[in-house]
Amino acid sequence: MPRRKGAPEVNAGSMADIAFLLLIFFLVTTTIETDAGLDRMLPPMEPPDEDVVIKQKNIFTVNINKNGQLLAEEELTDLKDLRTKAIAFLDNGGAASGTPDYCSFCKGKRNPESSDNPSKAIISLKNDRETPYGTYITVQNELVGAYNDLRNREAQRLFRRDFTEMEAAFLNPETPQSVRDELKEKVQQIKDLFPQKLSEAETSTN
Repeated sequence: MPRRKGAPEVNAGSMADIAFLLLIFFLVTTTIETDAGLDRMLPPMEPPDEDVVIKQKNIFTVNINKNGQLLAEEELTDLKDLRTKAIAFLDNGGAASGTPDYCSFCKGKRNPESSDNPSKAIISLKNDRETPYGTYITVQNELVGAYNDLRNREAQRLFRRDFTEMEAAFLNPETPQSVRDELKEKVQQIKDLFPQKLSEAETSTN
């Protein structure tokens, strides 16, 4: 009786190499989505040397209720009008001429009942726990946009360039160090004119 031949063997010696190459391929080509957050610089947790008194007229209150309705200074406001109102508040320059808080570069109405100086002006944002997230982010963007619009104006006046352009170049690691050193001073100078004082009040539970 003739002897039966065994099943042909498969050479699996290179399977480990193939699996390793496939793993590298998927690691290189796969993109992982990450949640986008808000870029905020928190102040250091240091107690002030003395109690700071903030005048109510230097606070611009913005509230978002659970239905996504927006109230600016307790007045129902459309989202498209929020930036304009914030700019008017920040750029008001209500301090009297000759006083330490007088703002020489402000172009607002100089209403004595509104903010004295951009360095004194604070925007207070408060939202409900059930506020739609999209509305909250959009409101944040409009308020930050108000600061950027004013900073761009002053950067054009002083340096003939937009602030946002200079800041982006300064933060870009590919920008030559000599250029970044020059931009650092200019960017800080504009920030000092309109410091971003955006305070987020405790979330309402109602």
